[in-house]
Amino acid sequence: MTTEKQETSVVSQAGQQVQEKAGEVKSQVGDKLREQVDQRSTEAGEQVTAMSQALRSSGEQLRNDGNETPAKLIEGAAQRVDRIGSYLRDSDSNRILGDAESWARSRPWIAAAAGALVGFAASRFLKASSSRRHDQLSSGNGRSPHALTTGTPPGAM
Repeated sequence: MTTEKQETSVVSQAGQQVQEKAGEVKSQVGDKLREQVDQRSTEAGEQVTAMSQALRSSGEQLRNDGNETPAKLIEGAAQRVDRIGSYLRDSDSNRILGDAESWARSRPWIAAAAGALVGFAASRFLKASSSRRHDQLSSGNGRSPHALTTGTPPGAM
């Protein structure tokens, strides 16, 4: 009977160790994700802000050319783009992830459709790039990329 208790104790300890390790890994992954979101959102914010400045320049050029209505439209778009750039640049990862989560919770069907659309686009991209690689490999040496090679290596003779 004591052997069963010892085995149970060992299994219990192993289970606790696994849970602790899983918690550590989860924490590390979360930290990395937040770090990446911070870095990438700041970069994206700077790029979007540069785009808003380009839109403003276009609007000024249109205004100088006497096209007031299109200039106003472009200026409005530049203001919206500038707000998005400021949000991305100035927000930390917790705010961005929280906003994304609350948006997805308030619009679950749109979030699911967006996820499906992104997944479909990614699969098409991967399929297209895979086909190109396959075509390049097979046309580059006249053999199938999956053909087994036997015999003397090239240049050995």
